[in-house]
Amino acid sequence: MYKSRLKEKYTKEVAPDLKKALNYSSVMAVPKVEKVVVNVGLGTILRNGDEDLKNILGDIEGIVGQKPVITKSRKAVAGFKIREGVPVGAMVTLRGEKMYEFMDRLVNVVLPQVRDFRGVKRKAFDGKGNYNIGLKEQIVFPEITRDNIKTIFGMEVSIITSAKTNDEGYELLKRLGFPIVDKISQ
Repeated sequence: MYKSRLKEKYTKEVAPDLKKALNYSSVMAVPKVEKVVVNVGLGTILRNGDEDLKNILGDIEGIVGQKPVITKSRKAVAGFKIREGVPVGAMVTLRGEKMYEFMDRLVNVVLPQVRDFRGVKRKAFDGKGNYNIGLKEQIVFPEITRDNIKTIFGMEVSIITSAKTNDEGYELLKRLGFPIVDKISQ
């Protein structure tokens, strides 16, 4: 069976290294990445109706290799001109091999493609060891051909870990190759 580069790196290098660095007695206690959630908000994008929605869902499916789930509004909000049951987002949850493949592409291919990229901020941890990255355009993914783009949209990538603190999450992601920097110069 095929094993992704990043998963192999985690099992052979990162987990034993973290076990020593964080003074764990068992490898099972070492923090690991549990899932990656890719979320796209469809708020102002859906002006042309179903055609835009199909294009966006196709782009997301091409990027992550899995069909997205459409999230719908639970109740009407007049201030945002949203009715109940209207599509407001699309999300994909990745686990296992697909998760490691996506993270590998994100770190080694996509993030270096971002304009003026100097690393991702350490502040993006949520207090429980999970990390969030916002991307402004889907164009940075190599799976998207620029000629076929009908709508440009951004996305949020949430990396959910089993780490209990931000420091443990930081150590895990740093060892996996994420370009996290403490301070980004202006």
